[in-house]
Amino acid sequence: MKFGVFDHVDASGPDLGRHLENRLKIVEAYDRCGIHAYHVAEHHATPLGYASSPSVYLSAVIQRTKRIRIGPLIYILPLYHPLRLAEEICMLDHMSNGRFMMGIGRGASPIEAGFYGVPMEEQQRRYFEATEVILKALQSETLTHKGEFFEFTDVPMTMRPLQQPYPELWYASRAPDSFAWAARAGANTVTLAHDDQVKALTDIFRQTWVEEGNDIADLPLVGVSRHVVVAETDAEAKDLAASAYEKWRASFAKLWVDAGRAVPMTDLYPESWEQLEASKNGIAGSPETVRDYVLAEAERCGTNYLVSWFAFGDLPVDAVIRSVELFSDRVMPAFD
Repeated sequence: MKFGVFDHVDASGPDLGRHLENRLKIVEAYDRCGIHAYHVAEHHATPLGYASSPSVYLSAVIQRTKRIRIGPLIYILPLYHPLRLAEEICMLDHMSNGRFMMGIGRGASPIEAGFYGVPMEEQQRRYFEATEVILKALQSETLTHKGEFFEFTDVPMTMRPLQQPYPELWYASRAPDSFAWAARAGANTVTLAHDDQVKALTDIFRQTWVEEGNDIADLPLVGVSRHVVVAETDAEAKDLAASAYEKWRASFAKLWVDAGRAVPMTDLYPESWEQLEASKNGIAGSPETVRDYVLAEAERCGTNYLVSWFAFGDLPVDAVIRSVELFSDRVMPAFD
């Protein structure tokens, strides 16, 4: 069992410069506490995500950390020119000394893609073609490609990734077909689904992995993501989480509310922290309470990776750092 962190870098209250500096201080704590990996979301024109250029943000993260693996979860590929992104991936992989993780996907918000002029009906096709181009570019001396959206002829690929043939792949989804694809591609996965759905997805991943002729002992990371707050007592943790979740939930819903559209994924992210905990989609408590939750979650979901959201909403920086310290000292050892 390994432990990672997911971060929207969502609005926390201070101005943008202070907000980003606070996040970098928190990431230093993740690195110090032995967290395996730090995954950053990409969002646009919304307080849900202030790392709208993951490459720029992660270049700063690289300079403030030494061990933790880092990467987007995910780059929204329909919004990128794949040649430029392939070059950025090479830069980040070398700057991090091989700690970079290549998270890719089509994106979850048609509103945000619409701001970039990408029609919803094109998103999936653009994602598939961009993936093909990027993987070609990272493995070739020259890039030649002719598709629906992109065409290249003998473009010199002067930068090569440090990790060969390319940085480890990551994918996030709730779709069974996507989990089967990820297993065939050897990609690590994270999902946001409920426990029963997660178990079905992890079963599909394992079955496909073995059917492809792979050893189950070499299974990639198959993870689930949950909001997690740890404090000395259950009461303290729940007080912190309830207020912060309310702010995070408002950021999550804002684009949809402003557009007069129904807020998505209310089954996963209801309006209150109490409802979230009742659905087992998050936990706030003492180290012992959180440890019991994580042990049960791994058993329920069949996962080998937990991706915690330690920083969200207006949680104070010191409370987040204390949360991850308690998690590292008194929860993670149960899985050694």
